[in-house]
Amino acid sequence: MTGRLTNKIGVIVDSFGIGVREGLKKAHEVGAEGVQIYAVSGEMDPANLSAQDRRELRSYIASLGLEISALCGDLAGHGFQDAGANPAKVEKSKRILDLALDLGTKVVTTHIGIVPHEEADPAVYHSMQTACEELGQYATKCGAYFAIETGPEPAAHLKAFLDTLSTKGVSVNFDPANMVMVTGDDPVQGVYLLKDYIVHTHVKDGIRYREIDPRQVYGALGYEGMDHEKIAEMVASGEFFREVPLGEGRVPFDAYFAALQDIGYEGYLTIEREVGDRPEADIRKAVEFIRGYR
Repeated sequence: MTGRLTNKIGVIVDSFGIGVREGLKKAHEVGAEGVQIYAVSGEMDPANLSAQDRRELRSYIASLGLEISALCGDLAGHGFQDAGANPAKVEKSKRILDLALDLGTKVVTTHIGIVPHEEADPAVYHSMQTACEELGQYATKCGAYFAIETGPEPAAHLKAFLDTLSTKGVSVNFDPANMVMVTGDDPVQGVYLLKDYIVHTHVKDGIRYREIDPRQVYGALGYEGMDHEKIAEMVASGEFFREVPLGEGRVPFDAYFAALQDIGYEGYLTIEREVGDRPEADIRKAVEFIRGYR
């Protein structure tokens, strides 16, 4: 590495599995400087938070010495592949971005669905392109970003798709473990390929055991894949890949963090722990792992 990391450390509150308020307290306790929160349904659904609620939540987060690194606005259902479902999803995404701005962050992370090759599936490609163009223009007007999570497709293909949009309002939430586990892509090279788009990152680790069709993990419009229960079983079994605590997988963190430094990335390193029965212990370990680079 060219020097010590100066990026702030974030934690996804939902990774603790104890609710938003308790998760915020726990994030403070484990030494995080920022938090990411799911804001799609329940108490964090934008429709359920009045202007006063938003001010009070922002104040409470600040009272813990925290700030929000990003909100998560993943609406599932194959992202924006279905043109018929997109108007409602685009509108909901905009409301999540409005909430993010009210809470003090300019980033909403999301999955847009696996980007097909245009010639292979022009209808789905253009459906996704149209939705992302509208979202990108809205975000740019707000001085904000929708950040697509890496993993469903190789970095080079994602970049080619983003390059077709007129703004950088749709950018990238870089997750190196998704690339290692699902596409087998090189996360270090991915950083350099996507350097103009990275506005937020997730820090997690994983191992890939066997090649897998990304549609089995992320789903796709018209693809007869596994249901959610079977996907959960597949992930838990570790037959194809396994998410593991930081430093125990195949993400080359020395080179990965050095690449982020090389491109001048100054945003959050936000810890995500999606599996395991000891999330707090794993997250504490992850905080210390990142601090080892400071």
